[in-house]
Amino acid sequence: MQDRSKIIFGNEISSGDYKKAVRSKAKYAKKYGDDAGEDYSAKLVKNVCLYEPLGVEDIRVAEGEGERDFDLEKGIIVGNIRMGFGHYRISIAMASAAHALGYTPYWMDLNSYPETTCTKVIGAQNDLYSLGSRISQKSRLFNKLVWEPMNYEGFRKLSYNASDQKNAELMAPVFRNVPKDIPVIGTHVWPAQAALHAGMKYVVNAIPDNWPMALHLAEGSVHTIQTHQSYIGYRVLNGMRGKEVLQPMPADSLVYTGHYIDHELTANIEADCAARLARKEKGEPMRFLLTIGGAGAQRELFAAVIRHLLPAIREKRAALYVNVGDYRNVWDELCREIEGLSALSQEHFDNWADTNAFAEEALIGAVEGVHAFWHPNIFEAVYCTNLLMRSCDVLVTKPSELAFYPVPKLFLKRIGGHERWGAIHSAEIGDGTIECEDIPHTLQMLDMFLDDTALFSQMCECILSNKTIGVYDGAYKAVQIAMGLKKR
Repeated sequence: MQDRSKIIFGNEISSGDYKKAVRSKAKYAKKYGDDAGEDYSAKLVKNVCLYEPLGVEDIRVAEGEGERDFDLEKGIIVGNIRMGFGHYRISIAMASAAHALGYTPYWMDLNSYPETTCTKVIGAQNDLYSLGSRISQKSRLFNKLVWEPMNYEGFRKLSYNASDQKNAELMAPVFRNVPKDIPVIGTHVWPAQAALHAGMKYVVNAIPDNWPMALHLAEGSVHTIQTHQSYIGYRVLNGMRGKEVLQPMPADSLVYTGHYIDHELTANIEADCAARLARKEKGEPMRFLLTIGGAGAQRELFAAVIRHLLPAIREKRAALYVNVGDYRNVWDELCREIEGLSALSQEHFDNWADTNAFAEEALIGAVEGVHAFWHPNIFEAVYCTNLLMRSCDVLVTKPSELAFYPVPKLFLKRIGGHERWGAIHSAEIGDGTIECEDIPHTLQMLDMFLDDTALFSQMCECILSNKTIGVYDGAYKAVQIAMGLKKR
């Protein structure tokens, strides 16, 4: 196993930072064990939610499971973790693009193998991240002194990548019996790093967000980037060791692709934008999609948005989709807090067929009132937003992975400083608002969408223009890059 923590793209890590990285790995190994000697199997089973629409099969590492052999010619692995919903959503986009291009997508969630050191290490860090996200929304002091600096500058440091690389060595064993010639797209850096430590030959590291951070580096892979601004920052490893000028990334290690978007959304941009503009012209209820992320934060802000929209919903000037993901308690709390919400709402709970039927009918039919969606299955919880996105008019979201999607967007306050750059990018290419950093400005923007035609129409026009220059083709290109590595 190559030691990737001592030198990163030609930049030597200090002995102190290297020793710290070694101690980090040792700490996790002591707490969760080191299963480097385990001979985990690699079996394929159909994904219960995504197999039918996208042909996705899950890679399992338990004995006794498995329905078929790996397709060594057309198979492609989407390596991911559940940390919030963002990395799952990017993974779904990659699987969708792979399926549309005629390949067989294999889903490998490193956070889904409960008896492995890999999942235990990731699970511990995921729990901390989710807790930090929620606390940051309740405590301004914590957000200012801890959460924003960590997400903005802490993860940016090259020394942070050194520690991550060491920790990722503990994640490699789950790849032991995965065929090494199958390309891997990691939609979080840990699957990409683990794949490289395990000897996978063709690895693409699909970098999210729009703020260059050493956290996302996996030397040995091809890094893909969604924006030109971020491309420049990563090439020179900008600010990753203070003001020091670092050795840059080689040109063949970094590729601009555009946004990681599902085939189903990209292919229907023209039809969906035309439907949005037609609804606006006819004075039909404007459809807002409010999506709650996997960390479960920002409930107070969601309540303010819903409360503000209720009069317009009663007057049939607005309609609302609310996807609470797999957080049923969030919906229950909102209903207790907001008078009249339950009476206006139709619940689509834990019924995937009903959700799919609603999403299909909404593309051509009328929609009124409030429609709430909750699914305990994580794939359904995430993919629900993707299905609803086509028929909504405005997506109301924090500027995370959804900042890159081809739908008019109203950006709520960020969770973590790195997210601000998603809103900046979206506003610059014209398909989203600036970040609304408090409730009054959020409500002002809601009213602008309801009462003003120019803003909304301009966003639709920009989405159409962006498509013509390939802005939303990133998932296709990432898949093509990964499959193309086999031909080098």
